[in-house]
Amino acid sequence: MTQSSAQDGDGRPLATIKDVTDVLGDIDDATLSAIMDLRPTIADVEEAAMWMSGDRDVFGAGAPLKDVAGEIVSLVAGDDEENLPPTI
Repeated sequence: MTQSSAQDGDGRPLATIKDVTDVLGDIDDATLSAIMDLRPTIADVEEAAMWMSGDRDVFGAGAPLKDVAGEIVSLVAGDDEENLPPTI
């Protein structure tokens, strides 16, 4: 991962465009822009990717995604509501 010099309010590094595309793969420019507007951390992007890969047991069965990671999944999943995570 590329180390970002920008940090969130908790001092965690924000994801770069390269981080997002490295983790999520090839996504369209509009979706990428919307994700970057969320100012996600690298951990947010990785959490969303794990959820989308079906590795939900990492978070506990049926555990909802929170905040930015849930929004990333919603953006990437688009209109396919069946794949959307429960968010809190």
